[in-house]
Amino acid sequence: MQNYINLFVDGLIKGIPNLLTALVIFIVGLYFARLLSRIVNRVLKRRNAPEGVTQLLAQLAYGAIVVIGTITALQRFFDITAFLAGLGILGFTVGFALQDVMKNFAAGVILLIQQPFHVNEVIGVTGFDGTVLEIDLRSTEIKALDGRIVSIPNADILSAPIINYTRADRRRVDLTVKVGYETDTDVARRLVLEAIPNIPGYVAEPQPLIGFSSFGDSALELIVYFWIDTSQTNPVAAKDSAFSLIKNGLDKQGIHIPFPIQRVYMHSQN
Repeated sequence: MQNYINLFVDGLIKGIPNLLTALVIFIVGLYFARLLSRIVNRVLKRRNAPEGVTQLLAQLAYGAIVVIGTITALQRFFDITAFLAGLGILGFTVGFALQDVMKNFAAGVILLIQQPFHVNEVIGVTGFDGTVLEIDLRSTEIKALDGRIVSIPNADILSAPIINYTRADRRRVDLTVKVGYETDTDVARRLVLEAIPNIPGYVAEPQPLIGFSSFGDSALELIVYFWIDTSQTNPVAAKDSAFSLIKNGLDKQGIHIPFPIQRVYMHSQN
């Protein structure tokens, strides 16, 4: 009996360094877990991420470091390779079954960190243009310009070109003006240049570009490019105003905008 007690005491004494080392590893792991959780929480709050998403990612970061610290500490006492191998197989199986969910989750995290758009910004992605209503870890919800509410998986958004209309403080407006072949081209260009500065939201820089582009079937085609400040107007309203102003200017000078004419010839069979 005394031998068993001596062996137990000797084993306990020999195991004290491992126990202390494991305890230090676990405590250090807890410290770094809290530190990483605070960093993630602070970064996401600065980027105005949703509160629920911020807490979730902070908890995931905390849990991941705690698990790593616990496994490292346990390795001081026994080999957990077989356990990790089994855990890896289980994780692979679950990950394969939930690959679409995990893909959208990872894409949601990347979108929240990179922030190519914010809530209430107008964007264009995967064929939809609209206002961003909500960004979560699975999908992004936007209100399309026609009023439809569209929920787009984050993985689709991340793999597609994203157009952020809100952050484009200046937009170029393109339109085509047709004038008759008898029109003096210099006069037409001058009248258009005089009209477009009166468009709401018009900006002088970059300078407008105006030039004849082709000989149409019944008219000369004049291409007009000008820039607007999107905080004052939108491209649709600016284009509508440009058409009205240009037409009024041409009408005052007697320059007409022709329309296609078709001639029909009828032959008698007699």
